[in-house]
Amino acid sequence: MSGDKEGKYCSICGGITPDQIKIRKILVGGRETGIDQLDRILSDVSALHLDDQGEIRGELVKRAKIFNYIPTKKTDAYADALMEEYRQFSGSIL
Repeated sequence: MSGDKEGKYCSICGGITPDQIKIRKILVGGRETGIDQLDRILSDVSALHLDDQGEIRGELVKRAKIFNYIPTKKTDAYADALMEEYRQFSGSIL
């Protein structure tokens, strides 16, 4: 693996290394679904100090899509599940 300043990547395939994958399972539409980087996503959105629930949902989904495939038809279900996790993470009653 390369140790350059841009991060750790596999020297064979150029992809990320397994230690960079941090998947946590949550319920999306009643089905257990793995979300990579969920804790990072929640922390990053919390740091924005947003008050509007719609803005929070949008940021959660936008950031989740960076690390995870979210089918267009399931976006609302993912947004609901991510908001539930965000509420628990932040202790908010949004």
